[in-house]
Amino acid sequence: MRQRIPGVPALLLLLVCLCQFQGPAVAHVVPADARLNLFVKPEGAVLRLIARIGLASLGDGDYPTRAGNFVVVSRADEALAAAARVALLPALTPLEDAKPLGPPRIVAVRMSLPSDRSFESYETALASFARPRLEDGLDLYWGQQVIDVLVEYPIRSDRSRFALDIQPDRFGHHVSTALRFLPPQGETRAFVLTGNPGLVHLDPGWTQAFRHFLAEGVAHILGGPDHLLFLACLILPFARLRPLVVIVTAFTAAHSLTMIAAALGYAPDALWFPPLVETLIAASILYMALENILGVNPARRWTLAFAFGLVHGFGFSFGLSQQLQFAGNHLAVSLLAFNLGVEIGQLAVLLVAVPLLRLVLNRLPSERLGVIVASALIAHTAMHWLAERWGELAKFPLPRADVLLAIAVMRWTIAGLVLAGVVWLVSRPLNRWIGER
Repeated sequence: MRQRIPGVPALLLLLVCLCQFQGPAVAHVVPADARLNLFVKPEGAVLRLIARIGLASLGDGDYPTRAGNFVVVSRADEALAAAARVALLPALTPLEDAKPLGPPRIVAVRMSLPSDRSFESYETALASFARPRLEDGLDLYWGQQVIDVLVEYPIRSDRSRFALDIQPDRFGHHVSTALRFLPPQGETRAFVLTGNPGLVHLDPGWTQAFRHFLAEGVAHILGGPDHLLFLACLILPFARLRPLVVIVTAFTAAHSLTMIAAALGYAPDALWFPPLVETLIAASILYMALENILGVNPARRWTLAFAFGLVHGFGFSFGLSQQLQFAGNHLAVSLLAFNLGVEIGQLAVLLVAVPLLRLVLNRLPSERLGVIVASALIAHTAMHWLAERWGELAKFPLPRADVLLAIAVMRWTIAGLVLAGVVWLVSRPLNRWIGER
């Protein structure tokens, strides 16, 4: 016989009664993808910001409708301004010399169709606010359009350092932001941002650029498991400091060369190049791990570290290329800072890993056995990476043999021969120094 729970029927009855007195439930559905377009232009005593985003990203509003629940565009300005004031502008905070600007003044708002192309340039976006509104006869439901907003902020000078704090995550699950900054002098700076970018320096000083790229360099090396495993392979077999110093220095010099060369535009820009580099990085880890198992020649290890470092430098450049939009006019400083950040992160890993490895290996019955076991585990991981990345690389067609490819091959062959000559010149004194007790 089932046991009845006292009070349950009464509770269900109460819930049903409460539902009867509730108004219609209206929930704002956050779009899966949202795109935010921004122009920022300081001019005289005002900072002008023009924004465009889909109305669906700003939530439901109190908007005028006609029969069929279609929007009456001619009477929607107040609802549009309210949506901009409540939902859009709180996610955008401009700063002048690191201080947030005063309250915004909404100059104009308008409703546009997603197919409208006025945001292709600042001039056409600004001129669009003087155009006639959309016709009331269009059958438009709220949320099917985009909202364009023209806002002005008072500033002290249009030559100040400006930044924009962007927090658009409430607009969609995946938000992309296209930001264009038009300084009083110089070219327009374009930013392509994803997610919640936070504070973006629109005209960074050299110290801001240095700090940003230094932190990015450290984060890149610490967040790259393939580079960390390669470093582990480099240091595993060596108990003495001298060969370790030469090996790590060779790796550092090599990846610095190709990383800077790629950042300056000397690397191939074909779609197959990034997966090729990632595949070669996995292959370099596997090779080093197998060499650790079979036996290491210190005199040859530093030349291998240099050769593989050239490949890893291209890998570092992929992360750097996404950050160069934040360099402003300080490309050289940014490259130096990113490279320095990579070296600091690399040094931090070595300072922790080398004593820890020595401690572990010294406690084993056989240090050689410990190196073999650790290298075998790394090789197993590298084999999986190599198979996955080879599968991705195989999706791209082979480069077409033409004059441009021949020129590129010739250029890199000459560079390779020059580097090989330098390595040959320094190999004898370095190998002698490594062998000294």
